[in-house]
Amino acid sequence: MFYGVDIGGTKTEIVAFDKEMQVCWRKRVATPVQDYELFLSTFTSLIDTADWATGTQGKIGIGMPGLMDRHTGKLLSSNVPCLTGRQVMNDLAHRLNRSVELDNDCCCFALSEAHTQQARQFSRIFGAIIGTGMGGGLVIDGQLYRGRNRMASEFGHLPLPATFMRRYHLPELKCGCGLQGCLERYQSGPGLLWLHKHFSGEQLKMETLLEHYRHGNASAVTTIEAWIDMLGCTLAQLQLILDVDAFVLGGGVSNIEEIYTLLPQAMSRYLFPGLEPARVFPAIHGASSGVRGAALLLVEQGTQTH
Repeated sequence: MFYGVDIGGTKTEIVAFDKEMQVCWRKRVATPVQDYELFLSTFTSLIDTADWATGTQGKIGIGMPGLMDRHTGKLLSSNVPCLTGRQVMNDLAHRLNRSVELDNDCCCFALSEAHTQQARQFSRIFGAIIGTGMGGGLVIDGQLYRGRNRMASEFGHLPLPATFMRRYHLPELKCGCGLQGCLERYQSGPGLLWLHKHFSGEQLKMETLLEHYRHGNASAVTTIEAWIDMLGCTLAQLQLILDVDAFVLGGGVSNIEEIYTLLPQAMSRYLFPGLEPARVFPAIHGASSGVRGAALLLVEQGTQTH
């Protein structure tokens, strides 16, 4: 039995999968975000409940926002502050008396979506979450590519090209990561709404902006066209660097149906002449890809990772 655990700033979800990756049991609890001891005891209780419900001691894979220091194993987590500076993987393994695998939630998303019927035909899959923030994961031949510091595919914190700063008269915005002009500030869900306010002065909700766009409202059309132009360039740059076969999109922005017909043309403007854009798909498992990918981390045990 494989347990996939998705730890977020509000809730923690655990799903038990069998060896065929079929869901056998699931449960959600509130995530303790300030008290580390309470976090450890809550997690331990959750695993004990899963063991009782499934009648076995499952293997544990965890996905969560944040980064893990490759030397010390300590975490940096903005969503769950009590985990920052803690060796969470080691502490949980000690409490539970079994090994624990842990990775970034975007990597878990990418791993999950790479193991679907939609994506199995491809060798190189880039999973991109575009929602409140932007992050990704690269899967090569079914395995995650993590990089030297386990930070591969943090594309949301690349800088927006100066071309777009000039073309759309954009200011260089400070990002919460401490850098300036990160793609996330302009191309995430909040970034799209910020763009519309910058262009038109209107502060709209996403549903309203999309409704206006679909009815041909000039200011909404201007915003969406500029946003697609920038996002198309971002994916094209990733393709030029990584030469991936396909992108799979997740997060709230991935639910905008129009992007799957608009992005290929936008990407083509920033690729070499005659180079075909990589395929762009919506996620199959969507919000469930976090726990599914966390469980699939366990499948990587015993195989050679990049």
